[in-house]
Parts: sequence; C-alpha cells; structure tokens
Amino acid sequence: MSHIEFKGLEIHYEHRGDRGTPLVVFINGLSQRSQHWNAYVDYMLKKGYQSLSFDLLGQGDSSKPVLGYDFNENQEVLAKLLDHIHEEKVYVMGISFGGIIALKFAIEYPERCKGIVPTSAFSEIDTKLFLEGLNLYKGMVLQGFDFLLDMLMAINFSSEFLKKNEKLLPVLRRTSMAYNDYYAIQNLIESLQSFTSFTADLRKIQCPTLALNGEWDHLTPAWCHDVIRQNIKNSRLMFVQHGYHAFTLEFPDITCRIIADFVDQVESGRWKGDQTVWIADDDINSEEIAFSYGPFDHLRRLAIPMEKSRKSVLKRYEKYEIPDCPDQKYSGRS
Repeated sequence: MSHIEFKGLEIHYEHRGDRGTPLVVFINGLSQRSQHWNAYVDYMLKKGYQSLSFDLLGQGDSSKPVLGYDFNENQEVLAKLLDHIHEEKVYVMGISFGGIIALKFAIEYPERCKGIVPTSAFSEIDTKLFLEGLNLYKGMVLQGFDFLLDMLMAINFSSEFLKKNEKLLPVLRRTSMAYNDYYAIQNLIESLQSFTSFTADLRKIQCPTLALNGEWDHLTPAWCHDVIRQNIKNSRLMFVQHGYHAFTLEFPDITCRIIADFVDQVESGRWKGDQTVWIADDDINSEEIAFSYGPFDHLRRLAIPMEKSRKSVLKRYEKYEIPDCPDQKYSGRS
C-alpha cells in the first residue's frame, strides 16, 4: 500500500506496470475506491501498459477530512502523484466526479496529457442535474450515507444487473460504508457547491479526448457529453449500449477494450479527433469495437433522422454546431 502526503493529508495510490510504457490513470466516482479498478488494471497490464489508481480525499485508504475540502485540489493531487512516480505524460480516465477531474486536469496541465476519457461527466449543470445532485445530498444528510448508496444503486445500474447481483448488493453496500467516511463524503459533495460552468475552458483542451456515456444514463445524459464533444475539437463521443451511470462496473470488459483501443490509436498515430459520434459494440467478441451513429440524432431517445429533428435541436442548443455523423467504420481496428 503506497501513500504520498498532500497538505498534511495522505493520498493512497496503486501504481503498476513497466516503466517506459503508456500509463493510464483511473479516477474514482463519488462512492468508489481504487479497488474498483482492479479489472481495468489487469487488462491494461496484459496490454503492456502501466496503470495508476488512487483514492480521493474522503475515500478508501486516503485521509478523510470533514472540513475545508476544495474539489479543485484534485488536479493538483494528480500532478503531485505523477511527479512522485516520475511520469510526465499520461492518459487520464475518470468517471462522474472523476470525469470532471480528468477534464480539468487536461485544462490546467495540458503538457501532461496524452489523452483523456471523461466518462459519465459534465462541464455545466442544468436545472434538472442541479436538482438531482441536491436530492442526493439532502438524502444523505437527512437519512444517512446508506440512503445515498440506495439511491445510487438505482441510478448507476440496470434492472438486469441489480436482479442478477441481488445477493451481492448488500455486501457491496456494507463495503462502501466501511471504506468511506460519512462526513468526509458529505464534505466531498459540498466541495462542489461552488461549481461553476467551465464549458468555455474545454476549448483549451488539445489532447485526444474520447467522451463515454451510458445509453440510459439519466444522471449525466447525452447532452452533457455532447457539450464536451462540441467544445473539444480533438474529440469523439461514444455511447455504451445498455449502460447506466456506472456502466464501467456493469460492463468492464466492453469498457476496458474501448479504453485500450483509444490508447492504441493515439500511440500508433491512428486517432482521428473529428467530433463524430459512435456506439460501442456490445459483443465483447466482435472484431468491430464501435460503429458510427449514422444519420440519427444522438440527443434523442427515439431514432429520429437528423433532417427531421435538426430544427428542434438547434433551438435548444443554439451555441453548438450539430454536424451530421458520417457513415464510416470506426478507425480503431482495420
């Protein structure tokens, strides 16, 4: 178990792999800990890559401050971790809270990013997302951390996953409660109360960016990720079929190969950041990793042709361009 000190607090991290190979950083969501990335770490090691995972303050084996936590310090924590392990440029993948950190890290430390994979993330908040977050916070404060976990279960996973893992869920719930401190998690959520939109800063991101979104993610839906796609020129957006907010836990095999292929593309010079939209193949044995969204409007739940929905979409998103997605094969594999 490894730790570094940050402003008098301890940050727990796990670094594995051979020096000189590409390094992929994994950043937790709200109630996660570094062990949630074990399947991803193993996959990257088999691909010949390094991995780095760590617990945010308030999580897992890191210190758990109950006052004075600044969410924007997370980017500084990651930079210090990279200095500590002597790595200059890395790939950064983060989910939910971690996705925000990945985006902000690319903005504040562009020279250290080979590529980023913001997942189930957002750079701005509309009224619905604000109320969703407020309800989660109020539920935890009024009813307790276990109540927050119950709400997250319904948000994070499909009915099929919840049914299949019905006997395992109480164990996961108790484990999360054991490794996360109630007041520290409350402090972590409160650190986002001063959140302001940083969408304008997304245009500063130059590195390859693959935004990932679950098909049925109601907490951070398609529009959140389309904002990322529209404002980062060197980007693509990909949907994971059947996925909810925490599809990284429900479909780790699919997500692992998407991330590994992204790294392969960038390392080999095959990456095309053309702001197109893709759907990940849901067959892990398929040679085709993803396919073009085609002529349909990816901001709609119904399969509406672009020419039928363009006017209504442009009214809602006047500040973003809505290009048609070309009918092409994903460049991840030949």
